[in-house]
Amino acid sequence: MSKISLPTRTLGSSGIVTSAIGLGCMSLSGVYGTTSDEDGVALIREALDRGITMLDTSDAYGAGHNEEVVGKAIKGHRAEVVLATKFGNLGGKGGKFADGRPEFVLSSCEASLKRLGVDVIDLYYQHRIDPTVPIEDTVGAMAKLVAQGKVRALGLSEASPATVRRAQAVYKIAAVQNEFSLLYRSEAEETLHTTRQLNIALVAYSPLGRGLLTGAVEDPKMLSETDTRRRHPRFAPENVDRNLALVRRIQDIARDKQCTPGQLALAWLLAQGGDIVPIPGTKHKERLIENIGALQIALTGDELKQIATAIPAGATAGLRYPEAQMKSLYL
Repeated sequence: MSKISLPTRTLGSSGIVTSAIGLGCMSLSGVYGTTSDEDGVALIREALDRGITMLDTSDAYGAGHNEEVVGKAIKGHRAEVVLATKFGNLGGKGGKFADGRPEFVLSSCEASLKRLGVDVIDLYYQHRIDPTVPIEDTVGAMAKLVAQGKVRALGLSEASPATVRRAQAVYKIAAVQNEFSLLYRSEAEETLHTTRQLNIALVAYSPLGRGLLTGAVEDPKMLSETDTRRRHPRFAPENVDRNLALVRRIQDIARDKQCTPGQLALAWLLAQGGDIVPIPGTKHKERLIENIGALQIALTGDELKQIATAIPAGATAGLRYPEAQMKSLYL
């Protein structure tokens, strides 16, 4: 098939232009059930053919495996890709969730470049903020990577507005990546007040609520034994029925709009501003195509209000991560 052009958005003041929807690649490393590298490579190349240019990965996904899969997929296609990866998410190993030490920044970047098989990373994020290291020191080290030509632009993930402002004072931040969807928006909307003042893009991860907003997960028991959502609070027995009831409200609106609930949720998010880039993840070609279809859905002001009212801010039941991980978020 010939390559398709999608609407684009610019990452802050960096000058980097990306497709308005990106592809989150985490699920290609077994987080939501098993998958093969061959299937992962095929899905990424399908995304590129269909006009997606932003690929989002991290050295934490599959302990580097995800970067290797992405690296295989973009071999021979590097010029088509806005390549984003992250460092510093330790996931609680040894009781520590983040590492922002300057020496760790530099060594992590070298390892990611090798796994990805590239000379430069377009957007390099601090994946989790390290409260034991001043953000000025971490971003200072990240800025050295830009000066060395190994990174084009800098980002932060799960950073609070105060941290974003401190980081911006050291070096221009191109994007902040936080969880943002109809099911979770309070802190993301708070962050937007700051990023818009500073001309920083907001990259929205989990824009479909880890699949809840698609309506496809009617019972968490249907998820595979290796699917991490089985341990996620929003899928827990005491919370999931309430959350699915919220999703059914979206399904009703989507039916009237003649689209899927997932497309409606993405269209709502895209309509929140041209500085927002959702990065839904998937392992399936049909879901990839469905997500891209959200770009064709126009919502009126009344429809946007109807959708936001159907799932009010704060209505979702359950924490967005297991309790132990919450201490590493929005710092």
